[in-house]
Amino acid sequence: MAPSDEELVEQFQNGDSSAFDVLVRRWERKVQGAIYRLVGPGEDVRDLSQETLLKAYRGLGTFKQEARFSSWLYQIALNVCRDRMRRGRGKSYVSFDELSETGDTGTEPGPSALELIEARDLSRQVAAAVSALPQEQREVVVLKEYQGLTFLEIAEALDVPLSTVKTRLYRGLGQLRQELVRQGVRGGTPVPAPTS
Repeated sequence: MAPSDEELVEQFQNGDSSAFDVLVRRWERKVQGAIYRLVGPGEDVRDLSQETLLKAYRGLGTFKQEARFSSWLYQIALNVCRDRMRRGRGKSYVSFDELSETGDTGTEPGPSALELIEARDLSRQVAAAVSALPQEQREVVVLKEYQGLTFLEIAEALDVPLSTVKTRLYRGLGQLRQELVRQGVRGGTPVPAPTS
């Protein structure tokens, strides 16, 4: 059985630097995915991911395990992204062209070309709507809906009360829904605009 994150942190704090390598292999793609959804495609994703992991490495010796390792790591990633946006070197953009990290299993026939075009168009509409959310709501939506964190993990990562996380998610999803309806998207598919 593989050691838990907390066990790996303890091993690292006791002098086993290889434990951090295991944590990196376990979390690197997830951190990159969250950063990608917060700042968009480009070299910034790689740079911000490396900066996040470097800060985690430097701070792990004093990590007190009062929160989960994953929440602490996402908090570092969010702060790195916020710093970059404050400096004006990043834009708030979300792309869902590459939502699937698992890939096709090859057991069922793939979608038709028309279905692929419609799905890509829908993902662009969703991406635009998510990127238009206020930063606080966008962060919660990305962490909950696309990174799969629990409300408690998000509260720990953002260092806010649980009720604040729920409120931000509720408002963010409500704004997303309104924007997508305004764009003519209902039930996951685009619909023709009403004629006057």
